[in-house]
Amino acid sequence: MASPTIYFLMENNSAPAFRFSRNFTVTDADIDELGHANNVQYVRWVQDTAGAHWLSAYPPGERDAFIWVVLEHRIRYHRPSFAGEELRGTTWIGEIRGAQCQRFVRIERVSDGVLLCEAETQWVLLDPRSQRPKRVEEAVVKRLWGPMG
Repeated sequence: MASPTIYFLMENNSAPAFRFSRNFTVTDADIDELGHANNVQYVRWVQDTAGAHWLSAYPPGERDAFIWVVLEHRIRYHRPSFAGEELRGTTWIGEIRGAQCQRFVRIERVSDGVLLCEAETQWVLLDPRSQRPKRVEEAVVKRLWGPMG
């Protein structure tokens, strides 16, 4: 797998949102009876892209104080993908309120840049000991909105 790409983009006069990208390839196992990647695979790719961003922002030894769980996914499918195609998942953080964090993901075909899928996910931060919602602290916000070192 190629190294992730990280770049800066300002969203409509909102807070700065650094975008994180990773490339991956559609496998034969991702294909359904209709001959294209199953919609469930897109959900996995959305989550994997979000996870890769988190792992880049918080390396081993710094992650143990956090657990993220999905509250809600909203996904729009635009075009199918097929076995062997290289895709790019790009994610960025939107609004953060209390324990909730809005995250966006776009999945595009690398060869022509065609948008295949876009998603908005509401994540909730949990305290690892109590498993209860935990307010997203300013230091976490800055790290997620900032460039990866």
